[in-house]
Amino acid sequence: MHVLVIGANGTTGRITVKKLAESEQHLVKAMIRKSEQAGDMEDLGARPIIADLEQAFKYAFEDVNAVIFAAGSGPDTGTDKTTAVDRDGAIKAIDFAKEKGIERFIMLSSMGADDPSIAGDSDTFHHYLQAKHDADVHLKQSGLNYTIVRPGALTDDEATGKIDVSEEMKHREGEITREDVAAVLVESILCTNLHHKTIEMVNGDHPIKDALKEI
Repeated sequence: MHVLVIGANGTTGRITVKKLAESEQHLVKAMIRKSEQAGDMEDLGARPIIADLEQAFKYAFEDVNAVIFAAGSGPDTGTDKTTAVDRDGAIKAIDFAKEKGIERFIMLSSMGADDPSIAGDSDTFHHYLQAKHDADVHLKQSGLNYTIVRPGALTDDEATGKIDVSEEMKHREGEITREDVAAVLVESILCTNLHHKTIEMVNGDHPIKDALKEI
């Protein structure tokens, strides 16, 4: 498929771009904010396109039939940036995808986005989960063929290639490497059994491809 990766220059986004290009099943279009990032995307095997989630970016959806939304405001930004990127940017991307007739939309969300109240007394974390929640709800109601991926706490450790995954995990504790998350995002594009589903996951005991087939 022709896949647009939104948030391509983020840590998980870059790994996702690389895995898509290496798969030889997809052509990759990498959405980045700055022209100086273009060379890195080309080195990873993607065609860069400069666009900003906080501006108009519908043109980025030309000549693609699948989208992976891997953008995030990051832990060091304020609530305004979280709203602009994780909520409003995602919602705009969903609306543009619907307008363009995109065949698959993969959303990188967060475990806990279904119930932001689990953030407890942390206003910042609650705001983040609420932003993810609002974007996920908008995607579910959009009519797009979606898969929402909600990982546990992200780490930069070496990939294990193994996960525990379900539509709703009983115990929402645990970590998962960014590289394993990227692998799931890529695999999800062609997994027909994941259509119109939300999955939660952490590193575990089951090979990624096998685990996803069992959902």
